[in-house]
Amino acid sequence: MIDAGLVTLGILAGGQALRIGGRDKARLVREGRTQLERVLAAFHLPFRERLLSYNRDPAGLPAIGLRVVSDLTAGFAGPVAALQALAAECHSPWLLTVPVDCTSIPPTLGIDLLAAAGADGTGIDDADGPQPLVGLWRVAALRPACEHALASGHPRARDVRAALQVRILDLSPLRLGNLNTPEDLDPP
Repeated sequence: MIDAGLVTLGILAGGQALRIGGRDKARLVREGRTQLERVLAAFHLPFRERLLSYNRDPAGLPAIGLRVVSDLTAGFAGPVAALQALAAECHSPWLLTVPVDCTSIPPTLGIDLLAAAGADGTGIDDADGPQPLVGLWRVAALRPACEHALASGHPRARDVRAALQVRILDLSPLRLGNLNTPEDLDPP
């Protein structure tokens, strides 16, 4: 098992959220807490550092031990650009990433990711299939995988994950879920 002190937590919250009208997912409130607060509570291990990939004005975000990083690529270049930015700013050998819009994070997910690591980390599959933005990554392998994906002109997080030697942790039948549509915000 990898020691949490060798790991940086990286939260991806830098997207445009076009499918929910451009609302800032980090600040969305569900059950009395923002999504950012919910994700931080789910990953309570003693990480070396906590980073937030965020391409908006961070004023007013809870100052809860986070260092905000912006994409290295101009505009909203997508999740691979966020992974690249987090990896570039990571000062530990391992980076655990999770999107801020996950709705159902198991309480032991952080520990499970650290315990299951392969050579380059741990990837997650759930009932919906591969979840390429949730995982534990060896930073020395993640950086060139992100660069290669971005240079391809069609960067996809699943291609980054496929380029790495990760052990897959299958959470099925669990579904991590995400907030991508107005219906996801207010389920029936």
